[in-house]
Amino acid sequence: MIKFLDLYAVNQQYKEALKEAFARVLDSGWYIMGNELNEFEANFASYCGTKHAIGVANGLDALILIIRAYKELGLFKDGDEILVPANTYIASVLAISANNLVPVLVEPNLDTYNINPSLIEGHITSKTVAILPVHLYGQLCDMKEITRIANKYNLKVIEDCAQAHGAMSESGNKAGNLGDAGGFSFYPGKNLGALGDGGAITTNDDELAQIIRALLNYGSHVKYENKFKGINSRLDELQAALLGVKLLTLDQETEKRRGVANRYISEIKNSKLTLPIINHQDAHVWHLFVIRTNDREGLQKYLHDNGIHTVIHYPIPPHKQEAYAEYSSLELPISEKIHKEVLSLPISSVMNENDIDKIIQIINGF
Repeated sequence: MIKFLDLYAVNQQYKEALKEAFARVLDSGWYIMGNELNEFEANFASYCGTKHAIGVANGLDALILIIRAYKELGLFKDGDEILVPANTYIASVLAISANNLVPVLVEPNLDTYNINPSLIEGHITSKTVAILPVHLYGQLCDMKEITRIANKYNLKVIEDCAQAHGAMSESGNKAGNLGDAGGFSFYPGKNLGALGDGGAITTNDDELAQIIRALLNYGSHVKYENKFKGINSRLDELQAALLGVKLLTLDQETEKRRGVANRYISEIKNSKLTLPIINHQDAHVWHLFVIRTNDREGLQKYLHDNGIHTVIHYPIPPHKQEAYAEYSSLELPISEKIHKEVLSLPISSVMNENDIDKIIQIINGF
């Protein structure tokens, strides 16, 4: 069976360096908020091109903390609205409602699966305070147009970069440096994945960064002095050290993913399938390679029977989840079409040519 993602093989590439990083943390005797975190934050900020990178416990917390910090600044309040793509993973929506703000679901562009900028203005009301674009599957949203709209209406732009580490705009700015703040996930399966949960926030806003650093640490800048009703959401020393190892070769890993994606796009020839459309090479880091078909169940079974493991990202849209039953009556036909038809093929930096050949050959025979 060709695995959808062979995490064992991915991490074996770094085995000795990861062992060295683990030993360094173990021998330091310091496991929370120390030198490893400081170094990773500095290096990740430099990589993204931002003034600040702030390690947190996971990608969901990253988004929650950004919104919470804007509330502490008095820029957001309970009941305000944030526009978010209707076909995103539910974490993007959860971050809004967790702060007692209202998610407003906007249909995506069927070609890119990202929020459709032409629909954004139609959803803006007097309560709208931000746009939360999600760089879904690893491809940047149309940030130039989103930024134009945000500036016109004085809205914040909060990037969900959970799948887009290193994706770059035509102007040369990377994900996490295209809005007011960005939230990243380092879940093990991400392009930059920890060996456990982890996340980060990027921003160029000094005041926002200062508040976030307190909020993630029980609301405290100084030990035992609590300015805010904060939470515990810290990226630990071990995960920071391990991520630091993998950050060094992230761009090379991305190029390998692009190589697999380019082969799929150029060599898969099957009229039953819709392949991804990209704006430009640097804007997509191929966290996922997602195709669409009217016969997803048949295709997935066919591929499984032929030794190819696939995954559906995602089978149920947020507005059809029980958690958001109040949205169930919404008519979002594009999102619903996407969720009914998408199927993710194996893609990673450790795939060999024989496996890629087999996948292409089998799919073309469907």
